[in-house]
Amino acid sequence: MTTHDTSATALDALGVLDGIVRHTTVHGIPTLFAPRPGAITAGLVFRVGHADETLPTSGITHLVEHLALYRLGLSDLHYNGATASTYTLFHVTGDEDEVVTYLNSVCEALRDLPMDRLETEKDLLRTEAGSRGKGALSQMPLWRYGAQGYGLSSYEEHGTRTLTPDQVRHWAETRFTRDNAVLFLTADRVPDGLDLTLPAGRRFPAPTPSSALPDTPAYLRGEDGHLVFTSVLRRSTAAAVFAEVLGRALFQDLRQKGGYSYSAEADYSPRDTDFATLTAYADALPQKQDAAVGGFVDVFARLRAGRIEQAELDSARGKLLKRYDVPDLGAALLPSYALSLLTGHRILTPEQHRAELEAVGVADLREVAREAWDGGLLQVPTRGADWAGLTAAPQFSPSGVSGTLHPSLEDDDVTLIIGEAGVTLSTPGGLVTVRYDACAAMTTRPDGARCLTGLDGFQVTVEPTLFGDVTAERIAVLDKAVPAAALVPLPARPAQEIPQPRERTAPAPRTPADGSQQTEGRGSAGRVSGHFVFVTALATLWPVLLVTLLVNGIQEPSIRLPVIAGCVLEFWLLHAARNLYRTGQPTTPQ
Repeated sequence: MTTHDTSATALDALGVLDGIVRHTTVHGIPTLFAPRPGAITAGLVFRVGHADETLPTSGITHLVEHLALYRLGLSDLHYNGATASTYTLFHVTGDEDEVVTYLNSVCEALRDLPMDRLETEKDLLRTEAGSRGKGALSQMPLWRYGAQGYGLSSYEEHGTRTLTPDQVRHWAETRFTRDNAVLFLTADRVPDGLDLTLPAGRRFPAPTPSSALPDTPAYLRGEDGHLVFTSVLRRSTAAAVFAEVLGRALFQDLRQKGGYSYSAEADYSPRDTDFATLTAYADALPQKQDAAVGGFVDVFARLRAGRIEQAELDSARGKLLKRYDVPDLGAALLPSYALSLLTGHRILTPEQHRAELEAVGVADLREVAREAWDGGLLQVPTRGADWAGLTAAPQFSPSGVSGTLHPSLEDDDVTLIIGEAGVTLSTPGGLVTVRYDACAAMTTRPDGARCLTGLDGFQVTVEPTLFGDVTAERIAVLDKAVPAAALVPLPARPAQEIPQPRERTAPAPRTPADGSQQTEGRGSAGRVSGHFVFVTALATLWPVLLVTLLVNGIQEPSIRLPVIAGCVLEFWLLHAARNLYRTGQPTTPQ
């Protein structure tokens, strides 16, 4: 039997919608409904998604979604589930009985997940991930947020290999609760027969964003043929209008005028309660990539300067106003109202939103353009974007660790350092460091291979077959130092997949934090640093002073001790210079 609760707390935010949509609670779940002719569409939304996970448990929300839908099997119903960054949605379209059956089945499964399907669903999720491929935008979250929170959408779902039934069950019991959900239906009443009984819990706020970008605006080198820009904006009506203006300006300048791009567009997507992500994209042929980048920067410069035609503003505003020129408006707005209620974002009536759209002026768009550019991250297919005032996103760590040195068996200029605080890979371009206390995950193989990913997104792979003297004892140092919660055991590899040293050639390009091949370094830590130059100069001048001292005082017995001390100092200077060049530090204690 369906029960209608009257929890005032859950419904306070919906008071402004009286006359547009109706609202109640069903088994403690805030419920919005508005009529629309034809089949009913229903959505049960939970405030949990990829960004709530950790790298070792990534995929756990997606796994719960799959398990909750398994018992429905084959059906003529139009239904599905979706796991996004901050929410999970179960939706269905059908007649009243079909909708009730679907929603009841989902909630029944969430109360008692079919754990006998766990390993099978893990395999299915890995298969699904392998078939998706990676798009041009796939690495942007990693570079902005690192290997945590909103950055996890750039990574494979490690949890599909290691999650236990207890972990999955606990996640469902704590996140898929009645207090962390909202239901919407395109109907004039709540259907009878609903049993949405779920455990009590609490409403989880959206995750606090992390940052892997010390400075913005920034740029990074991406794949040829793709130009991508992202920024984080305060959620506002003006920001939504700006995204429309930007998309139209890019299309006009890059495609219609310049002929550099076929696709040129922009998008505004809510990220959490108060902020949204602005994304702009343009493609380009290899011979036109420089021109496309220049055109993109010019478009932004014009908008930041406030050189926006009234016609551009009116056109963008008109498109957004059209969303209200639809029949059954209340039903059309249900999904957005449900998400706003779920995340705690303000809820506006159509009249309030129309008034805000009409109030947006050119000055408002100029301020949004400046905010977007100042926080922007630009992925370019060309050499760089320093000329446009952007800073290179850090591609190397600011410092390394001290520890045992393990030279590469493939490249004399590459050294692995395993220390008590972390691991460092010293390359010709700079240092890549993952510290144990900031390790997001470490995958392990029975053959001894370890791959450490830092919370900042940097990654160091330890392959015992590719570095000298990486013994079982050195691997044990890693296993002991990395927190148990960060370990991700992987299955054994066939012998032919264990890497073997290649013939020594020129230094290979570094594998960046996302694991893709990249020819640039990442950051300011170079091999020839200021400390290296200073110590090298001392090591060069000191022998001259030492010879002068020896010649002038050769007849003095007391000169012997200073000469011996001077020789020791010269040896130390040479040793320090060598280590500064290789590891960025003057000493590398064993």
